[in-house]
Amino acid sequence: MNNLIRSTVRCLRLSSSVYPPKQVDGQHASLVSSARLMCSAALQKDLGEMVKKDKVVVFIKGTPAQPMCGFSNAVVQILRMHGVNEYTAYNVLDDQDLRQGVKDFSNWPTIPQIFLNGEFVGGCDIFLQMHQDGDLVEELQKLGIRSALLDAEKESK
Repeated sequence: MNNLIRSTVRCLRLSSSVYPPKQVDGQHASLVSSARLMCSAALQKDLGEMVKKDKVVVFIKGTPAQPMCGFSNAVVQILRMHGVNEYTAYNVLDDQDLRQGVKDFSNWPTIPQIFLNGEFVGGCDIFLQMHQDGDLVEELQKLGIRSALLDAEKESK
């Protein structure tokens, strides 16, 4: 029972998923299952709010100042190249429930994940392709963000 209480408190405090303890007697199994479902739903609701927190939201390994994988670093560098400095970044290495939760939320198996105006764009590969094709400039303009690459292009002419 103490494991159930600790799991439920953790869920409510951190808005994260609850996993049942390894040993659960039959009497408490349905309570654990119910708590897990409630917390999973809460995390999905929270993720829905998190991706709308800013025009650009990324879930990465590490932080923008210190990305912890090459793909996360690539996303941060692409944003810098476009002069996008105001965005929300979540470090999935800090919270394994968030890491799995965002994958479930977007139905995308890898990190990093990029959201523009609350809409899932994709991972590093798609974001890089959008950058290379010039589509990212257009998508940023739709959000009211002027890409620094447009200014760099004018200066080089």
